[in-house]
Formats: sequence, C-alpha cells, structure tokens
Amino acid sequence: MSIDLLPVAPATMGDTELQSTARALGEKRRQVDAALSIIADELKRRSRPDLGHHRLAQRQGLRTGERLVQQVTGVSAREAVVLVKVGEITALPSADSSPDLPSWLGSVGDAVRSGDVTVTAADVIRSGLGTPAEGVPAEALARAAVALVASAATVTVEQLAVRARDLRDELDEAGIADRAAALRKRRYLHLSPQSDGMIRISGLLDPESAAIVTAAYDGATSPRRGGPRFVDGEDLARAEELQNDSRTAEQIALDSFVELIRIGGAVDPGVVLPARRPEVVVRVTLADLDRRAGFGRFDGQTAPVAVPTVERQICEAGIVPIVFDGTRIVDVGRTQRLFTRRQRIALAERDRGCRFDGCERPPSWCEAHHVRPWSEGGGTSIDNGILLCRHHHLLVHDLGWIIRRNPDPASSGSNGWIIEPPAALRPAPIQR
Repeated sequence: MSIDLLPVAPATMGDTELQSTARALGEKRRQVDAALSIIADELKRRSRPDLGHHRLAQRQGLRTGERLVQQVTGVSAREAVVLVKVGEITALPSADSSPDLPSWLGSVGDAVRSGDVTVTAADVIRSGLGTPAEGVPAEALARAAVALVASAATVTVEQLAVRARDLRDELDEAGIADRAAALRKRRYLHLSPQSDGMIRISGLLDPESAAIVTAAYDGATSPRRGGPRFVDGEDLARAEELQNDSRTAEQIALDSFVELIRIGGAVDPGVVLPARRPEVVVRVTLADLDRRAGFGRFDGQTAPVAVPTVERQICEAGIVPIVFDGTRIVDVGRTQRLFTRRQRIALAERDRGCRFDGCERPPSWCEAHHVRPWSEGGGTSIDNGILLCRHHHLLVHDLGWIIRRNPDPASSGSNGWIIEPPAALRPAPIQR
C-alpha cells in the first residue's frame, strides 16, 4: 500500500478520523481484491490444461495457474487459491467461460464486484454452501447465497462461515454425515523442526476432535482469558492461581497438553500409546553430570539442553548407563535410581499431590523428585522423595529452588519439607 493513501500520520489523527480512514481504506481494499480476483480467474483460464504447452503458467516455468497468481501478486498459496475460486464467480462471463461456473452464486459475485462483500467472505459463502446435489437444487443454494450476502455486513467472517454451513445442513440433512467424514479425512498433525531448535506444531482438527481439545484448552486457560466469573470456592482458587501464574496463557496451554500426553502414556502403557510408555532418551557425559555443568541432548532433537534439564528427566525416568570403549559400546547397565511403582503409591498417599504451597496438581500429574540428588549420594527412597508437578519440578532444577527438612513438620503441615526460592529470587530485606 502506498503511503500516499494516508493523508497524515496515523498518530496525529483523532479517533473519528482514524476510524473513517480505516473504513475508507477497507473499501479500497475490497475494490482492489475484487479486481485482483477477476485477474486471477483470467490467469487461471489462460493456464488451463487443454492449452497444452501454450499454457501461460507453463511458459513461465510454473505448474498451475494458482502458482502463477501467487508469483505475480506476492500473496500466499492459500490466498492465491481463494482469489482464483472467488474469481470464478466474480468475473463476467466470456465466450470461452466454463459452462460449469457456479451460477447459483451470482449474487455473491455481484456483491464482490460492488465492494459490498470481501473476497474472504465470498469464499466462506462459496465453500460453506457447497454444490448442488440430489435434493439440493441450485435454486435453493441461490436463495441461501442471497440471504448470506445480506447478512455479511453485520457479522464477522467466522460467523458468516458458520451460517453458510448451517444453511447447507438445513438444506441437505442427508449429507451431514458425508460432510463430517470429509472433514475428518482432512485432519492432521505435523511437527516441524525449526532452525533455533524449537519444534513448530501445525495441524487441523475435525469437529469431533476439536470439541475434545477445545474443552481441555478452555479448562486449562479460561480464567486467564476472561472465563466464568460465578464459580464455586474450588474453581475460584484455581482461577486465582492461574491469574497469578507467571506463565502466559499460551505457555500454560502448551504445558498442560504436554502433561496430558505424559499422563496418558503412563496410565495404561501399551493401550493409550502403542507398545509401552514413551521413552525420552537424553544423552549426557558422566563428567558433565557430576560437575552439574555442560549439556545433554534429547534423542531426535538438535538443540542442546542444560544439565538441570537432564537431572529433572533423570528424576522421573532414571539412568541407563552406557559404557564406551573409544567409539564402541561395551556395556549397557540396568536402570538406576528410578522410583518404583510401590514407592510412587506411597509418595502419593503421603504427599497427596504436588508439594509446592498452593499447588493442587494431583499425584497423577506429578513426578517423583530426589530431594538430595542421587549424584550426591541421595537414595531412591520414600524419605528422600517428594512429588512435584512438572511446572514446579522445572523450578527446582532450572532455577535452583531449595527443598529441605522441616525441623518441626507438625507446625506447617508440609509433611516434613520446606520449599524455598533461591537467594536471587527472595525479596530484598527491608532497610530500616
């Protein structure tokens, strides 16, 4: 967008002028997008397969008309597809137009050309209504399209998409199951390693899966996102805990999903996840572990992790020492310092969940932590164990929180433990 379209710097505008300028630019954008969709349709038409080697896209070294639209306009691949699809209903008919053009969407094309409906809104109407089928004549879809165009200015694009799908369901109740199956076939989850060592999650959820995941997401984060105000005492305490949590709502959501996966794999190994509980393999040298410095690496990940992270994994999963002779493995030892199932039952009975003050995570959400590190002579025993949720286990290992015996456990109800922040995190003494 040229800066010439802005009469003055936005920071100098009053509220009314700022809104009117945004509205005017929105109208210009709708006009530009409408014209661009018509151009995209023509680019696609000149790249159609029946033209063979004379296809415009192929002459430019590209496979499809959509890819040509993407290249010449600079839009994303998804936006190029939308421009072409909307262009089919926005472009005026020509002598060589396809006879299969969706004429029942004529009112949508008219609204795009006049600037009353955005290209994005036209696309959700098109995709939501679908195509004629047995029992759903084109005339019925045309009437539905007129109704949707009339409401487009008063609802969001997301709301318009829901209305379009609802109208299709009303017209085609028999096809609901088929449409649901088609959505389910599109579901996927993909993990993409990033150059900085992080892993990006992307995917699509079908409605049934989304209902389950959304409920879990809302349960984990809703108090931070303006959740219900009228709650009972237990819910109120949970809401206050989340409000005071230093993590962002997005970080809380991610940590909660990691916990759900960890717990799901541990509840009934071989059922929720195949074969056995998933193993997280971390490699570290004994020298680095002994000096509590250096780094380790998770199998399958490229980024190194600090030794405190390695120690936290060891707390939960134990150690399988591997002895090397040069580059050859000569011995693989047995797992050491792993709390047994009986010990975890006893810890759950004693601690009743995470021992951090105010934390209400139940035992099933917790990891067993060695109060005195095993590397320093601490034993794998109930007396040397304490249950911590993953979030607080991270604090202990990564930030150096201190857990020590309480000389008077009956006075605090802490089951014999005092948990304190490291000196660097304690409030400075008041100067008098």
